[in-house]
Amino acid sequence: MSALVVLLPSHTVTASTEFEYALTNDGSTRASHGAAQAALLPAPTRTGFEVVAVVPAAVLSWHRVELPRGTTAKSPRLRAVLEGLLEDQLLDEPETLHFALQPDTRAGGPLWVATCDRAWLRSAVHILEAAGRPASRIVPEFAPEGVPTLYAIGDPEQPFLVLAGIDGVTALPLSAQALALLPSLPQETPCVAEPAVAQLAEQVLHHPPVLQHPAERWLRSARSGWDLAQFDFSSSGRARTLKKLGTAWADLLAAPQWRPARWAALLLVAVNLVGLNAWAWRERSALDQKRDAVRRILTQTFPQVKVVVDAPLQMEKEVAALRQATGASSGRDLEPMLAALGSALPAQRSLSAVEFANGELRVPGQVVGPQDVQASISALRSQGYSATLQGDTLVITTETLP
Repeated sequence: MSALVVLLPSHTVTASTEFEYALTNDGSTRASHGAAQAALLPAPTRTGFEVVAVVPAAVLSWHRVELPRGTTAKSPRLRAVLEGLLEDQLLDEPETLHFALQPDTRAGGPLWVATCDRAWLRSAVHILEAAGRPASRIVPEFAPEGVPTLYAIGDPEQPFLVLAGIDGVTALPLSAQALALLPSLPQETPCVAEPAVAQLAEQVLHHPPVLQHPAERWLRSARSGWDLAQFDFSSSGRARTLKKLGTAWADLLAAPQWRPARWAALLLVAVNLVGLNAWAWRERSALDQKRDAVRRILTQTFPQVKVVVDAPLQMEKEVAALRQATGASSGRDLEPMLAALGSALPAQRSLSAVEFANGELRVPGQVVGPQDVQASISALRSQGYSATLQGDTLVITTETLP
């Protein structure tokens, strides 16, 4: 997946706001990262390139709900249902918030719902669209999935501690007092920290965390199955399909996990090309052998022929000259053609006239009845002659060399 992953600022977004971003060519490793205004962000470079917007943990809240029976992700009244279910849990008015359900939503079981300020999200998305970098997906920086892990993020002036896992996402200030607000965690709970707050995280957590650049975390977020672009932020079905097809094609061409498939396809093409060339070489060799055999027959039968240009034509000319010298007749002469015609005509048929010129015999007068035409033509063809009926005239020519 070739993608531009953009972290949306948690404050109000304007055209002059700088966005932190990470650029990847394969979806797993960052090619570059930095911060720039929307209009100066890296532009798409290939088919299947997508822009993924990451919503920071500080602006998202997570809620656990259970949809009523008969309610699905495509229900027209889904938003109204969510507003009713979450009314007592929300600090802001429901109509000012954006809702997004977890992937593979099913009624009858608990599921996660993410909420954030709708106006803020719309403003950020519109800024990217105006700059020619429309977001094809909107993903959370952290999602309630995977093994519970502690993350120390932010900068020394405003550090955060995020606990993310299958049981939810909790974001708190990075301080010793905030640890008391977290649920009890096993001693071996993984801890990850950004370099800017790694020292503070070690002091608070009392053990050294694993260092991770923020851009690496954004790329991991972009690979999540979550997509917050729902309800009025969702694209049309056709647009989503085209984007998925483009991304899938780009993955097939560049993603590391498809490298074995790409090598297998190249190997298959190479094997077929080698096979086709070997078969063509074999057929060419067989044809050359046949041509050599014809040339040998010509030079052995007629030793006076020293240069072979067109063996069949030269052999026909030599045979014709030999017949002329010996007075022998050929299948193109009148007598053999009359003999063949006599054997092919029905009994009691007689000829009133014939015309012969340049190996072509024309017999007028309907010597063959309509019921006997095909039988006579077949009989002549078996003797090496081609016969056609032109009006009431039977035309006979040699079909093959005698």
